[in-house]
Amino acid sequence: MKTFSSLLLSCLVATIATAQDKQVTSILEILDVTNGTRTVVKEFPYRVEAPNWTPDGQWLVYNSGGKLYKISPDKPGEPEVVPTGFATRCNNDHVIAADGQQIAISHATKEDRKSRIYTLPFAGGTPHLVTPLGPSYLHGWSPDGQQLAYCAERNGNYDVYVIPAEGGEEVRLTTAEGLDDGPEYSPCGNYIWFNSVRTGLMQLWRMKRDGSEQTQMTFDETRNSWFPHVSPDGKFVLFITYRKGDLEPGEHLPNKHVELRLMPAEGGEPRTLIKLFGGQGTINVNSWAPDSRHVAFVSYRLE
Repeated sequence: MKTFSSLLLSCLVATIATAQDKQVTSILEILDVTNGTRTVVKEFPYRVEAPNWTPDGQWLVYNSGGKLYKISPDKPGEPEVVPTGFATRCNNDHVIAADGQQIAISHATKEDRKSRIYTLPFAGGTPHLVTPLGPSYLHGWSPDGQQLAYCAERNGNYDVYVIPAEGGEEVRLTTAEGLDDGPEYSPCGNYIWFNSVRTGLMQLWRMKRDGSEQTQMTFDETRNSWFPHVSPDGKFVLFITYRKGDLEPGEHLPNKHVELRLMPAEGGEPRTLIKLFGGQGTINVNSWAPDSRHVAFVSYRLE
């Protein structure tokens, strides 16, 4: 189950500078999944999190200090702020629409500091509130642009919900006790991948878009698996794992030894791509490049 400490990290790590953050170096990297080559885009003497690629491949978007920034993956210069209006407490749950015209964000509202989901033009504008109830943690935007998927706490349990992208009535898709998190649509739009602690360890699951046919996809009893990201061509799933015993199954903490793993989208044995020092902030959102060959991620170094 999502504990208070992990919830606090999910919502506030990116928005409040801590003494520990002042000692963190963040390394924004690109990984070629076919050969394991790692390329450093830029190092930052502070915490940055959750890179995702714009659909045209021109930018990497990440969050830091409650704001969003974009940087070129090919010719990295100084990062540019992505203007989000009053939403200056953004966490690491941000998703770009398939057409690249809009971005959805999770922002901790001033009144109660609970994360809620907003949409706005990628070029900038006034955020539009989508989920009046909080906390709500964004993870997926359907390929047709019609629906958002997110993890939300309602009545003491964390489940996967969906809601029209313009706002409206939310629909609960999971009912298992404990934490269901990280929902993300497959490129075809027919499935939602997510991670669930319902078996005792965090494992990857897949269900139909309406919540039916919830099917376990990973079975590794030595790892807790988080944040499944399906490649744009629909062939592979990238995810992050923590070693069993390093934390509680429902926690995804920073500053841990983790692995990025890859598995076939139809199911099968995963393989480890790389081992790194990271965790929270490394790949919270889908970070596949449009070519389905490269992924962006953040590793960390404690100074």
